[in-house]
Amino acid sequence: MDTPLEGRVALITAGAAGIGRTIAERFLQQGCHVHVCDIEQKAIDNFLAANPDAGATRADVADSKQVDELFATFSQEHGRLDILVNNAGIAGPVARLEDIAVADWGRTIDVNLNGTFYVTRKAVPMMKNANSGSIINIASTAALFGCPMRSPYSASKWAMIGLTKSLAMELGPWNIRVNSICPGSVEGERIDRVIDNDARQRGKSPEEIRRLYQRQTSLRRFVTAEEVASMAAFLASDACGAISGQAMSVDGHTESLSHILDD
Repeated sequence: MDTPLEGRVALITAGAAGIGRTIAERFLQQGCHVHVCDIEQKAIDNFLAANPDAGATRADVADSKQVDELFATFSQEHGRLDILVNNAGIAGPVARLEDIAVADWGRTIDVNLNGTFYVTRKAVPMMKNANSGSIINIASTAALFGCPMRSPYSASKWAMIGLTKSLAMELGPWNIRVNSICPGSVEGERIDRVIDNDARQRGKSPEEIRRLYQRQTSLRRFVTAEEVASMAAFLASDACGAISGQAMSVDGHTESLSHILDD
């Protein structure tokens, strides 16, 4: 088996389910030592049952104290960090800006953006000590286009691209690469929940909304978690040694997000 990540140590946030779990399992297959954090203990239990060689910690990345505790545990167990995947994120509300509750806006920013900051600020000193590392931020095509009805999510993901670019400049002298992956809509429970919520608000069927979303891309389909994991494995590998500060789309070529307002 090809093992380009043999012996490396990776931390993946929200890594016990969904895209994060798929990335974690791809890294494990490629010889990486993997530790995940997740807010859901049930998801952690299921992940560890299927992947007993991995490690896991329950943590909400939006809580800086919990992130500090995560790194205390992680540092004690591993002592080093080669790859960080900032995957934790929530979809946030689907509504017009004036109808969004302050708490819903705040929670979206807290998880998607502040959580990335809390985790990365603890990871950077470990990578600097090794004079190497790869940080991969899971952004979104919403970071490249305006996305009506999803303003908190879109704002948080645009900010992640700015953070990626800035960190690539800061950390390049320590041979630490920083990139973002911008998936389109990814098949799975998360996009199903977004579609169901959108359908309820519009008085349409989930099937109608799904077709509307799929019209966003040239390939007229959603991407898979496996396709996102393939990009993450590439960005973490030596094959990507000269690539930093980039936003890599895995989206079937998004043409526009504006037509999600179509009736």
